[in-house]
Amino acid sequence: MLHERRTIGATAPSTIPMALDPPLLSGSCLCGEVRYALRSPLKAVSHCHCRMCQKAHGAAFASYGSVPVADFVVVAGAGRLRARESSPGVTRSFCGDCGSPLTWHRAHGDAAAWISVSLGTLDAPFAPAKQRHIHLDTAATWHDAAPATTP
Repeated sequence: MLHERRTIGATAPSTIPMALDPPLLSGSCLCGEVRYALRSPLKAVSHCHCRMCQKAHGAAFASYGSVPVADFVVVAGAGRLRARESSPGVTRSFCGDCGSPLTWHRAHGDAAAWISVSLGTLDAPFAPAKQRHIHLDTAATWHDAAPATTP
């Protein structure tokens, strides 16, 4: 079965036809128009309390897990996917219809080969082995922030 593959980055995303094996995990936006598959296990699960993530998610923090860029595949709704550079070299993607935040990607440095996926958009339960809270210095004062690291 052929699906569209869309790569998110600092430049315009591209769509490439590809055959898909069963994904490890899948997810979608709130309206269901954008759907994606993950081809490798999520790593570096973190809950970011920075002001940028608070604003982008409208919440006390944003929860992300990362996969290699090539392992994030948009399987439906690529035309509805929008991206915005939220700070120099950092692109956030979201559904252009419902606004669900989907990914975060840094174009330069060690993290450039990875894309972070909003965990709230996963379609099935996910229980990470490890997770951490970051940027607690800017945590929302109205939320009891979790410890810096949880096992």
